[in-house]
Amino acid sequence: MAIKFRVFFLALLLLASPFLQVARCQSDSEVEAAEGVEEGGDLGIVGEDVQDFGDASFSPAPGVETVCVFPKNSARVVPAGEEAELLVGMKNDGESSLNVIAIKASVHLPFDHNLLVQNLTAQAFNNASVPASAQATFPYIFAVSKFLQPGTFDLVGTIVYEIDQHPYQSTFYNGTIEVVEASGFLSIESVFLVTLGIALVFLLGFWIHGQIQHLSKKTKRVAKVEVGTGTTDASMDEWLQGTAYTQSLSSKSKKKK
Repeated sequence: MAIKFRVFFLALLLLASPFLQVARCQSDSEVEAAEGVEEGGDLGIVGEDVQDFGDASFSPAPGVETVCVFPKNSARVVPAGEEAELLVGMKNDGESSLNVIAIKASVHLPFDHNLLVQNLTAQAFNNASVPASAQATFPYIFAVSKFLQPGTFDLVGTIVYEIDQHPYQSTFYNGTIEVVEASGFLSIESVFLVTLGIALVFLLGFWIHGQIQHLSKKTKRVAKVEVGTGTTDASMDEWLQGTAYTQSLSSKSKKKK
């Protein structure tokens, strides 16, 4: 049943993601109490002013489940230096309402999570609550460094919340993302690789042309001159001309005539 519920919950998030900016779950009494609040006050997003808990790590609260969706980005491809978005879904099966404090994430090397690559910007919330037996969805917008080399990295995302003034946190995502170069401009590395490739092709063509010329010279044969029934090289006739050898050859040819 738990697996079926998670699949159903994920499907609801995917269907609702285009219309969600942020959701604040409220009971009927909370809605009445919120009457007269200025438009946009229900969102609860207050930027980067996150309550300081230091480096403390909290355990997840019992009865709280989380799920993560990358809307319109199922491949989890993140361009370096550009904003990316994910949605964090929470279901509160506990007995008390919980208050969402912040969402934070970090990038690590995939083979060792102790090697931190980057702490991403934390996104804080104000008056964002999830009552008991309710669920809500919260957006998290982040950007990895534009200087980060393309490749596969691990993203660890957690959501921090309070129940009865006691802090908790749940890890909503611990998996890989694919960092790629930002689109629109050629990087210096790309220009260098293209230039190097062209130079290598040119050198290879020049080498092949030289090898062909070298082989053609070897296959050329020296022209031969027929003398009687035998043949001698033209180069040999040049330095034997005027000697007794050439005279005997010419006399032999006259006798044959």
